[in-house]
Amino acid sequence: MSDRFTFSIAATDGAARTGVIAMQRGEIRTPAFMPVGTAATVKAMRPADVRGTGADIILGNTYHLMLRPTAERMARLGGLHKFMGWDRPILTDSGGYQVMSLSALTKQSEEGVAFKSHLDGSRHMLTPERSMEIQRLLGSDIVMAFDECPPNGVDAKRAEASMERSMRWATRSRAGFDAGEEHAARSALFGIQQGSLDETLRARSAAALTDIGFDGYAIGGLAVGEGQEAMFGVLDYAPAQLPADKPRYLMGVGKPDDLVGAVARGVDMFDCVLPTRSGRNGQAFTRDGPVNIRNAKFAEDEAPLDPDCGCPVCTTWSRAYLHHLVRSGEMLGAMLMTQHNLHFYQDLMQGMRDAIGAGVFATFRRDFDARYRR
Repeated sequence: MSDRFTFSIAATDGAARTGVIAMQRGEIRTPAFMPVGTAATVKAMRPADVRGTGADIILGNTYHLMLRPTAERMARLGGLHKFMGWDRPILTDSGGYQVMSLSALTKQSEEGVAFKSHLDGSRHMLTPERSMEIQRLLGSDIVMAFDECPPNGVDAKRAEASMERSMRWATRSRAGFDAGEEHAARSALFGIQQGSLDETLRARSAAALTDIGFDGYAIGGLAVGEGQEAMFGVLDYAPAQLPADKPRYLMGVGKPDDLVGAVARGVDMFDCVLPTRSGRNGQAFTRDGPVNIRNAKFAEDEAPLDPDCGCPVCTTWSRAYLHHLVRSGEMLGAMLMTQHNLHFYQDLMQGMRDAIGAGVFATFRRDFDARYRR
């Protein structure tokens, strides 16, 4: 068995599956949720506490890290893992989505994307080759191919052109990744399926990516405003278009009920800023649905955030205390709310893994949806 990257499926239940990705820096249990560490930190969390929630892998952001502190500086300091004190796997995105969504001025061409930094207005060029170089300098364990993610609602002609360009960039990403032989020998490369909401375009994208050959495959171009019904419509066919023996990663998703619905359709990996961003803004996720801890009704509520949660926050502090911290603008409020949310997400993933292994995922999903949406 290679210690670079293997994926084994332990059990299936309908389209849902559970398994393990094995890499040099550790195993990743699937279905897996990756907390987002945009700028070499999962906001409001220490690495040991992120691991304590049950996370096996986190995500780093190529766009933000290439601008500050820069990939070259990161490499001189020993790479992203050493820099931030996280010794387990890290997946880095390609930077393409952020370039197109955050920069005030971009110019796309076949070569790549020219853009101005949102920090200081400096000019940069991001290409498939440069994205591979940056992720290599960071020391990423799972590298994402550079792609173009069109906005929601583009017409069919624009969606097709964007998908075809992404496939050409996927070929260049593959070559750029392989050129870094030492890094390629210990990491993995994932391709990204595009095609908007069009089943035929996504089938063509999946076929092109499979021909190129990747260690895993992401479903891109969703969670960009299309809504859950449209997203699930794509997920009814998109995962099955990708190789069954490789991990399937749905990028940028999502809410707890999004995760459950996507796992039911065959997705293995997820990332999203929602649990951390919501925690910093006073929203907690619980088995009975989201809770806005700012609400006045919690001012004297001595119950835990989630009575069925065993995280350190729920076993130590009351809703009243968290309400006080958040309303007072205390840093500890954001920290505790974030810790709970990440713990909740990891508990949800473990619950799905257990249910799939026991062959009762349909019951798990029904019970979760009934309680969460109530």
